Order: sequence, then C-alpha cells, then structure tokens
Amino acid sequence: MLIPLLFRRATRSLSLPLVQTSGSLAMQCKWATTGAVSDEVHVVRHSGADRGILTLTLHRPKAKNALSRDLVSGFRKALEEIRNDREARVVILRSTVPGVFCAGADLKERATMSPAEIEQFLYSMKTSFKELESLPQPTIAALDGAALGGGFELSLCCDLRVAGPRAVLGLPETSLGIIPGAGGTLRLTRLIGPSQTKALVFTSRRFGPYPALSMGIVNDVVESAECMDEKSMDDHSLGYERALEWAREILPNGPVAVRMAKRSIDHASSVDPATGLDIEQLCYAQVIPTEDRLEGLRAFKEKRKPVYKGC
Repeated sequence: MLIPLLFRRATRSLSLPLVQTSGSLAMQCKWATTGAVSDEVHVVRHSGADRGILTLTLHRPKAKNALSRDLVSGFRKALEEIRNDREARVVILRSTVPGVFCAGADLKERATMSPAEIEQFLYSMKTSFKELESLPQPTIAALDGAALGGGFELSLCCDLRVAGPRAVLGLPETSLGIIPGAGGTLRLTRLIGPSQTKALVFTSRRFGPYPALSMGIVNDVVESAECMDEKSMDDHSLGYERALEWAREILPNGPVAVRMAKRSIDHASSVDPATGLDIEQLCYAQVIPTEDRLEGLRAFKEKRKPVYKGC
C-alpha cells in the first residue's frame, strides 16, 4: 500500500493559485514586497533577480519569538499561503529580533493553560512543524541568534540550516524536567544519529555554530569578518545573508525537479532501499513530461542558461 500512497502524493499538482497579501514591515526593502500575515509573522516576496525567493519572518521581539498560540496560528496561515504560491521556489525562515531565532515555547503562557489547552496547543504546534517540513519548496533556516528547545526543533524542520556568528543551539528540556516534544528527538536522530542526539539531550548542552557544523546540524557557518561591508551594518543578519546566497544557488534550477528531488530524499531515510528506489523512480517520472526538462536540453545544446517556468 505504500507505493500507491506515495505515488498519489508525488503526483499532486504543482500548479496552484498565487495568494497575494498586503501589509508592511519595519525593515522593508526595495527588492521585496511584504505581507503581514499577523503582527508577529510576515511573508516577504523578493523581486527582480531574486523573484521566487520567499522569506518567512518571525517578529515577536518582547518574547524573543517564543511560540505562543497567536504566533503559531499566524505561522500556520503563512505556511498555507506559501504552499499555495505557485511562484515560490525557495523559502527562508528567519527572525528580525536581534540575537534570537526562536526561544522555544512560551512557558509563561503555558503556565496559564489547563491540561486540555496544553494538549490542544501542542497539537497545533506539532502540526505547524509538520506543515513546514512538508512544504514542497526547499526551505532554509537562517540562524542569527539563539535557537533553543522548540526553536531548535523548528529549525530542524527546514531542509537546510545556515548559522551566523551569534547562533546558539540546543535542546535544554531535560534541565526543565521534560523532554523535547515537537519532534526534536526524531528529527535530530535522523540528522546526526542516536548517540550524538542522546549526548545533546541528556546534557541539555548549548553549543555554537562550529560544533553544529562539525556534527552536521548546520550546512554552513558565516563569521562576522566575512561579510562586514557597506551592506552589513552589524552581524545580526549574516546568517540570513548567507541563506540568501544558498537560495540564489537553488533558484535557477528546475522548480519541478527540485521539488521532486526533495520529495524523493525526504522518503529515503524512512523506507527500505528497494522502496526508496521505487519512490525515486516515481518522482523522476514526474519531470519527464515537463516543459522544463525540454528547456534544459535545449539550453544545454545551445550553450546558454535555461529559463525554467515550473511546468
């Protein structure tokens, strides 16, 4: 039964309606349009050469982007909007709060909840994480500050992670008498293995960008000295600038091919090798009838860069 189910998922239409938003963000740029999904969540659509890149921004400065009911609700709305955006090719998740990516669950709000409310909130938060993980577009977490507990678990739902010099990561739940509860034990184990995950969870250890890089948790690290120029006033957003560089490398490639590659890779770690190869073949079959595949062949023959349209 697994193959038919995966085939139905793989053949889901990628031609979905574009959803437009309106709004503003304090740090709006000339090369982007910003939609405020809520006061705490914004979607930035890049234009010009960066058209196709979307930045999903968390902005709850007073609580260090702690995951409250309102923030999670706005986050889910943004994810639904992005999923249905046919022009979105790469998504960057970032924070505009200096020194923090996401501080994890809002424990102050949690203390006011009844057990039933806590259960309902945890379900909503876990669902939002799954929705981020299952976005068809490649996702990149820009870690410019602390990503602890639920904030670290949130970053693990992205396909790639880029750390700035201020990044501090960790799962400190056992020091609070609890365990990671939003998929952290599963996703981190798949990423770095059970032994490394146990070491980090048992000790509640916090670590910086280079230990994260050596363990394979982040894909890239940027130092302050690397990008300090007239465009970089400080090192609060260097991880985001590097994430943009990664997005620009992905952007020229065939959108359907990238989405199908993501789908195939995501299943590779959870099925046996034979099934994984079958899934890869099913995903490959989805790119064969596309105009993008023919455009890639024409561009190769004509020795020029292809112009992909996602169809």
